[in-house]
Amino acid sequence: MRKIDIDEMKRIQVELLQEVDAFCRTNNINYWLDCGTLLGAIRHKGFIPWDDDIDIGMLRPDYDKFMQLFNKEHEHYKAYSIENKEGFLYPFIKIMDTRTVLYEPDEKGAKLSVAIDLFVYDNAPDDERKLRRMYRKRDLYISLHNIRSRLYFTKQKPVVYLMKCIMYPFLLIFPKTFFVKRIVKNAKRYSDMQTKSVGNFTSYTKFVANKKIFSEFINVEFEGRTYRAPIGYDEWLKLFYNDYMTLPPLEKRVSHHEFKAFIEESNEKI
Repeated sequence: MRKIDIDEMKRIQVELLQEVDAFCRTNNINYWLDCGTLLGAIRHKGFIPWDDDIDIGMLRPDYDKFMQLFNKEHEHYKAYSIENKEGFLYPFIKIMDTRTVLYEPDEKGAKLSVAIDLFVYDNAPDDERKLRRMYRKRDLYISLHNIRSRLYFTKQKPVVYLMKCIMYPFLLIFPKTFFVKRIVKNAKRYSDMQTKSVGNFTSYTKFVANKKIFSEFINVEFEGRTYRAPIGYDEWLKLFYNDYMTLPPLEKRVSHHEFKAFIEESNEKI
């Protein structure tokens, strides 16, 4: 195993994105660059200089089709979720290059592969009260899952840390994936209903967006190639970042990810 640095990891992620883009275009599956990756494409035409990951988004019907087909057609690239991989501990999806190994934050943490993250956007109820209830459930399940997994125990206020320590032994009665499955079940609550908006009920954002944002898709440049963005990307990015074309203060231009990544030398390209 050879350790890889941030630049090589980005290269592997871009190769993954190229494969996902080609696959989706061939199979008529809509996806888009999402979160900081979309912001990077619009503002920098590539990675945000201090960022080190790639995110894409899909609506639930496209995601379902993607997951039915992608793993069957690829040997080294695999899309994993709680729904197709036993023991998977994330409520969103990771599309991995299985020829690599990535630890978060180090060998004592989660063992994964270099990946890009896929976020699924589900139907959001039109009733504001029902919407708030969905987000409250999601936040509760995420918090309980993080405590059950002993995540985010550091850098907490003493009272919060003490409460987590008290809760932890009681949460061990639940299987590791119990709360992840509840998060996903909650997210799909309105999948069979017609609604005006969508939201992300498997991550941390709390806004909803009108589906017209995703009525069409355009091409935008990212790291020298073109990928998909929603026609309403301006409205979408404002929901995430408000004045998204303004750079943040210098002290906030840092990566928030910690990792160690490796590649099998036998997988090196010749």
